[in-house]
Amino acid sequence: MKILFISHTFPPIVGGVETQNYELSVHLKNHAEKFTLIANRRRYLIPLFLPYATLKALFLAKNYDVVLLGSCLLGIVGWTIKKLTKKPVVSVAHGLDLTYKNAWYQKFWVKKFIPTLDKLIAVGNETIRQGVARGIPQEKFVFIPNGVDTEKFFAPHEKKELEPLLGCSVENKKILLTSGRLARRKGVAWLIRHVIPKLSHDILYIVAGDGADRENIGRAVEEARVSDRVKLLGYVSDETRNILFNTADLFVQPNIKIEGDMEGFGISVIEAASCELPVVASALEGLKDAIKDNENGRLVETGNADHYVKVITDLLSDMTQIKIFGQKARRYVVSHYAWETIAKEYVLELEKIAKKGHN
Repeated sequence: MKILFISHTFPPIVGGVETQNYELSVHLKNHAEKFTLIANRRRYLIPLFLPYATLKALFLAKNYDVVLLGSCLLGIVGWTIKKLTKKPVVSVAHGLDLTYKNAWYQKFWVKKFIPTLDKLIAVGNETIRQGVARGIPQEKFVFIPNGVDTEKFFAPHEKKELEPLLGCSVENKKILLTSGRLARRKGVAWLIRHVIPKLSHDILYIVAGDGADRENIGRAVEEARVSDRVKLLGYVSDETRNILFNTADLFVQPNIKIEGDMEGFGISVIEAASCELPVVASALEGLKDAIKDNENGRLVETGNADHYVKVITDLLSDMTQIKIFGQKARRYVVSHYAWETIAKEYVLELEKIAKKGHN
């Protein structure tokens, strides 16, 4: 296979799509006879990257079997490549790249450009439902979940390492963790307002990450009067994130429904579970694909504070059982979401498309 991969948002830009595109590029390279990456590494350059990527891809496409787009935002690039080169074009579909609430985007990208692509690899089944609801044929989609580097985050750390990060003692504390970009749909402010006050005072909630909902989360801490039980760390280094993943007792992803926004998959939850950290997550959107109830975590009804309180309390009531659950969670992630496994699924799908393109 000769694969030309285009990503409009690539590390050092931070986020779930960026992580997915990076890991996909690393592992697809291992299965390709020839692999070339065209990537944008600065968020502010995205408008300039689209014409640049189009011109570069048009020049290179003849040397490749298939063009893979890292997101449907590149639909216009794919549409142009197909028109002018007849090469097969496949795109990863994350969810927000189909639901983005902009009239021009919906009219041209979702209605015109994206449906012309040969295949859309959806990271979650909710993404497929959203695409079909917008008129994209069901047969255009195939579901392949996101993956995780199962060794990248998993390392021995001791809970005492949290103390200099938090500025307080963690002795006899049970640690809840949320990590990732702070968007309103993540439900962190909701959890602080409606769940944290009902939990035992020996539970400390750590929020690692930054984003648009940071101020709202800060207000939630003040309004709920839980400043002694919630630690907002802001953006953290990879080293700090790894300490958190390997010393917390439970990872929570309390997503709530926000019109025009959605969780395509939820990479953070499988990163956490890969570190023997059980997950409690809302049974919502792509999280239902990432978390298998009672295997790598527990799914909870979104917006149901009492259910969250009960599940968290029950799990943290037996630290021996939660350790066993964490080991089970890691085994499940290694078996189902290791990037090597996911990359092979991508290759099989790309080979099918490339063969059709040659017929």
